Amino acid sequence: MDYRNKQDKRSAALKEHKGSKVEYMKKNKAGESASLDLPEDLVVGRNAVMEALKGTRSVNKLMIANGNNEGSIKEIIAVAKEKHINIQFVEKSKLDNMVRGIRHQGVVAQVAPVAYVELEDILQIARDKNEPPFIVLLDELEDPHNLGAILRSADAAGVHGVLIPKRRSCPLSATVAKTSAGAVEYVPVARIGNVVQTIRQLKDEGLWVAAADMDGTDYYEADLTGALLLIIGSEGHGVGRLVKEQCDFVVKIPMVGKINSLNASVAGSILMFEAMKQRGKQG
Repeated sequence: MDYRNKQDKRSAALKEHKGSKVEYMKKNKAGESASLDLPEDLVVGRNAVMEALKGTRSVNKLMIANGNNEGSIKEIIAVAKEKHINIQFVEKSKLDNMVRGIRHQGVVAQVAPVAYVELEDILQIARDKNEPPFIVLLDELEDPHNLGAILRSADAAGVHGVLIPKRRSCPLSATVAKTSAGAVEYVPVARIGNVVQTIRQLKDEGLWVAAADMDGTDYYEADLTGALLLIIGSEGHGVGRLVKEQCDFVVKIPMVGKINSLNASVAGSILMFEAMKQRGKQG
């Protein structure tokens, strides 16, 4: 199947997005301004959060102190709901601990270190390179260190982009960016809604869908060439049943040791490099 003929080409240029360190100011005992560094993925205070929501920054999550739902907070909630951003109501003490004494006014936003892209942007990257798409989908992966390591391997293995669900998955964060050793700047990441619908969409684009699971075929015997969507499951439960049912085939990594499972990022790396090897031979 020729994935390039499935829809009209759109010209899409991805801009380089770089996270920047945000400094907040507070008064010291002498009344002078003193800078306090926060984690790079946090935006604090009503005005700052509202600007982040209205701007181009990718907001992963909005945290609001319990009992704060009037005035500008009500407006913030409305904008967040309109943009389908995950909203969590938490105890004020949790926000206090997160922001290290800075006045948060009952609201903190967690933002991505780089901007997310759309699925179509990832497909366009493959078209621009005249290559069959090679995409990795992470099914409810929750560990930021695993996500960062997978992005690092994806960059090395020539993956065109990574997909993560909007819910029940680890978003891009400062921890992910650090673990990726800079790969987060080069591997496009798209957030998707319904995983099953996304798989069906990519099948319509001509991609074959493979999942990593212990009941599959040995990975080196599978055909990982051509347009491919590779699905890596969560650390504890692997690939979900409904997701697996949508796959064209399932692959496993045979093991002879006493531990019969691998870390998600290690398993993902093995499969990505096998696909890279096979695709290289194909070319």
